[in-house]
Amino acid sequence: MDPKEPAYELKVCGLTRRLPFVPIDGEKAFASFVVIGDTELIERAAARLAEEIPPVDALLTAEAKGIALAYELSRRLGLKEFIVARKSVKSYMKNPISQSVHSITTKGEQHVYLDEADGAKLRGKRVCVVDDVISTGESLRAVEELAGKAGGTVVCRAAILAEGEAAERKDILFLEKLPLFQKAADGTYEECR
Repeated sequence: MDPKEPAYELKVCGLTRRLPFVPIDGEKAFASFVVIGDTELIERAAARLAEEIPPVDALLTAEAKGIALAYELSRRLGLKEFIVARKSVKSYMKNPISQSVHSITTKGEQHVYLDEADGAKLRGKRVCVVDDVISTGESLRAVEELAGKAGGTVVCRAAILAEGEAAERKDILFLEKLPLFQKAADGTYEECR
């Protein structure tokens, strides 16, 4: 990222990251947090989250940005695997279950899918749903509903960041708040109040 480009400076787990602004509409924007390749931040965030996550039998995340965090959390929690809800049906999937989702970072309706074999791994299990950022809660809701359809019970929702109103929720575990932004008269962005 160009250091001259306007950005939000995020401080999390003793690290600082510059996040570029992405317009939502003509007046609002979000700060783009892409953690998937940030090994340093993933390791630190997983260490902190693992201390707070209650006993669980399974971790469930949606493709793609939560995958690296789910991997590191599963390792730290002593789990042998984690489960990924896919954004499309893959050729190897048998009898997939699906749930629709509308996300702040994706236009239009999408679906998330869980293979029958992965669904069986959730049946009767205490599940923690993992994501990088919880914003509107729509992706979280869809993945939770998939877990329920598979017979799992969601006992924890964990993310590195909670964005906007999600930061006011009491049912999610997160490390830092990520504000939404509004365009100022001079064309720059300032935090929504």
